[in-house]
Amino acid sequence: MSAPFPNPSSRNSSSPNPSSPATTHSRPFFHAALRLGSAFYRLRVRQAKRWNFVEQMVAYSGYGTPTRVRVLGRVLLASNHGAGGLTDRAAKTVVGNVRGWRAFTSVPVQNREVEIELGGELHRVRADRGGLIDTYVQVRLDPGWHTAVFRAAGTGPVEAPIFVIAPDTRFGIVSDIDDTVMVTALPRPFLALWNTFVVSEHARTPTPGMAVLMDRLAVEYPDAPVIYLSTGPWNAAPTLARFLARNMYPAGALLLTDWGLTQDRWFRSGREHKRRNLELLAKEFPGIRWLLIGDNGQHDEEIYAEFSRRHPDLTAAVAIRQLSVGESVLSGGRSADGYQTQPAPSTDWVYAPDGASMAKQLRELRIF
Repeated sequence: MSAPFPNPSSRNSSSPNPSSPATTHSRPFFHAALRLGSAFYRLRVRQAKRWNFVEQMVAYSGYGTPTRVRVLGRVLLASNHGAGGLTDRAAKTVVGNVRGWRAFTSVPVQNREVEIELGGELHRVRADRGGLIDTYVQVRLDPGWHTAVFRAAGTGPVEAPIFVIAPDTRFGIVSDIDDTVMVTALPRPFLALWNTFVVSEHARTPTPGMAVLMDRLAVEYPDAPVIYLSTGPWNAAPTLARFLARNMYPAGALLLTDWGLTQDRWFRSGREHKRRNLELLAKEFPGIRWLLIGDNGQHDEEIYAEFSRRHPDLTAAVAIRQLSVGESVLSGGRSADGYQTQPAPSTDWVYAPDGASMAKQLRELRIF
């Protein structure tokens, strides 16, 4: 059975935020939008079935402690790309091989029950309204890498790596993705759409020196968890995972989000997504000090500064990649060099345009 812990990314808030747009004068319009969204979803399901889309399970890398782990996955209706002629292995990974805009043609399967086999035990969980599984299960596992097997009715088994963090681990890494480890165009509207829907991961550019920096950190701290925390959509997870692996970034869990309406908001907040997950890490691993890596083109500085004020004893340092002039213009601006949004006085901050310069400053701080 699954552990009685709340879904970390639950969309079904029982007490909407009074200040949210859905609880003001716009409430009737918001509920109308929800009904319209539900009708559109049913239309997409019917269209997917006409196109002979098949139900498929997608599993993502997870993490946790020896007694409970966070498991992530998604149930989708997606094109089988002629799955009748595929081998079993290819059929299991067909969703992961979808690139660009094709990843966004899939339709989430709502509320599907999923079985997860991990450590010789079977857990039953249920996907949410977006087809997403993001919950905790109770386990008895040794530290290190393990494999979880996900199964949903009508789908084949799909495997996902799970990293169990040792109780005596004292260092961890949280990194943004867009414009931090990968040069992208977010939130640049037109280029963002191009990069998300059209360009394959082979055309994406790694940030100079960042893979080497991350690898050095992994060598120095072989037991450290690596968490890639991004506001990118779950549809892009297979593409991002392949990009990270091909460019030799250390393995770690992807914590992404979804776009669109929730039960009490017009749009999901990327900042709240990051804040919520950082707070979960602080609660789950009170003995780990985190190196927080981001860029100065969005809200990473503000979010990391808030975390360092709330948890100065859990913040090893903050490393911010400085965008170039061209990148900052396209991204809508950047903070002034050295801007730190009133961080905790004890927190060390480094600013650099690339991984090599960042590594030099982190060495001076004796981070590695």
